[in-house]
Amino acid sequence: AAESIVKQFPDVGFVDSGNNPVIWSSCNLIDFLQSGGMDRHLDAVRKELGEKCALLCKTLRDHGLEPMQPKGGYFVWVKANGKMTGRSGEAMAIKKDKFHEYMRLCFAWLSREKIVEGLEVIKP
Repeated sequence: AAESIVKQFPDVGFVDSGNNPVIWSSCNLIDFLQSGGMDRHLDAVRKELGEKCALLCKTLRDHGLEPMQPKGGYFVWVKANGKMTGRSGEAMAIKKDKFHEYMRLCFAWLSREKIVEGLEVIKP
C-alpha cells in the first residue's frame, strides 16, 4: 500500500482502541476469498508462471538444450552443455553425482527479458 495510506493505520479507531489488526486482516481475507478474488489471483499467477516457464524452455531448446518441462513449480532442470548459468542442480539433489551436470533454473521471479538475457551466457 502507498505510504500515505499506511501512515494512517495507527490513528484508525479500531487499532487505537486496542483491537488487533489481525481481525481487520482476517475480514479482508474472508472478503478476498468469498468475492472470487483469490481464484482470479491464482488464475493470473498460473498464467504468468506458465508463460515464463514456456519461454524458458523454448529459449533453452533454441540454444540446443533439452529441458525437462515441468508441470508445476518454479524451476526447470536442464543438462548443461559445458556452460552454466545460475546454480548447479547438485546442491538440490540427494544423489549429487547424478545432477552435477544439470542446472536448476528458476523462472518465477525474473522478468521475461531477464530470463532471455540470463540464457545468453549458455548460447553455443
